[in-house]
Amino acid sequence: MNKLTSIALVMGTAFGAFTVQQSAFADDMSGMKMSAGAMSPAAASSKSALSDAEIRKVDPATGMVTLKHGALENVGMPAMTMAFKAKDAAMLKQAHEGDKVKVRVENVGGTMTIVTMQKR
Repeated sequence: MNKLTSIALVMGTAFGAFTVQQSAFADDMSGMKMSAGAMSPAAASSKSALSDAEIRKVDPATGMVTLKHGALENVGMPAMTMAFKAKDAAMLKQAHEGDKVKVRVENVGGTMTIVTMQKR
């Protein structure tokens, strides 16, 4: 057998083995629902969940609110005290040091921003 035929035979065998592995993998996934509508309610609710926080400082000049907050699961942040940009000035007018609130923080254009704030 010449060298070209040997290479073709090896390539064909390797391709056949790869195809068998892929079909076996596909069979393992056959029972899984992969559509967006198949997401569990718990996963969906965590995307809109609010976190407990306490307002430590309000700075209207910079539009920042310092919060002592619980874990912010949606942005992967553990509990800590940190200043965040307020989405709008109306939030700053309603926020007072010492207030217990529920917040939703999101990364807006690279800035961690309070997009929702509700008094508890």
